[in-house]
Amino acid sequence: MNAEITGARVYWESDFTLPLFGHISITETMVNAWVVMLIILGLCLFFTHNLQKIPKGKQALIEKAIEMVDGLIEQNMGKGCQSYAPYIVTLLLSSVLGSLVSLIGLRSVTADLNTTLGWAIMTFCMIIYANIRYKGLGGYLKGFLEPIPVMLPLNILSEIATPVSMSFRHFGNIAGGMVITTLLMGALSALSTALHLPIPLLQIGIPGVLSLYFDLFSGCIQAFIFSMLTMAYVGSAREA
Repeated sequence: MNAEITGARVYWESDFTLPLFGHISITETMVNAWVVMLIILGLCLFFTHNLQKIPKGKQALIEKAIEMVDGLIEQNMGKGCQSYAPYIVTLLLSSVLGSLVSLIGLRSVTADLNTTLGWAIMTFCMIIYANIRYKGLGGYLKGFLEPIPVMLPLNILSEIATPVSMSFRHFGNIAGGMVITTLLMGALSALSTALHLPIPLLQIGIPGVLSLYFDLFSGCIQAFIFSMLTMAYVGSAREA
């Protein structure tokens, strides 16, 4: 077995280019992202089918989950911020399932920087909107001059660093886990060959445990952190 560590495969690429965007292409990440969206759609249809006035079974379960999300948003963003719940839940589900698709043989959507950077830019736009909404445009721009005007360049860099750090943190953990697992699989395959084993027995067990850690545990943790940072940044803009 040859260990291959590459980016997302390009399934189709156009012959023409667009300004600032270059060639239009369909990549493995885009296809897998559509798979994730279809899974989320299926879950939504399943949990919202045949709703009753008195919740029970799956309806009671999903209503309890919604109450927990509303409580988490109120705790981190303040009262009256439940309107952000759909975005937070969508972000959380997309992130979790985008990482867990690797367990069914697909490349993790979150192992592509384009994915996490896109989410971070959307969150960044929400942060700017919240700042302008609660502080006013003048108050938001004035904040770059605090505590003293000479801090303007550093405050601008700090603002730009928000989406960059959020995207690289999530991408780095998932992509790093994928690289480690791939290298280990290749090394164990080579060792099995060197020991003249009839089948690569050394690939059984250890890679699976690591895959569960990096794909399941780390993926869920990073999704939670990303969502919590979104709530914290927007909430801080509201409270300032």
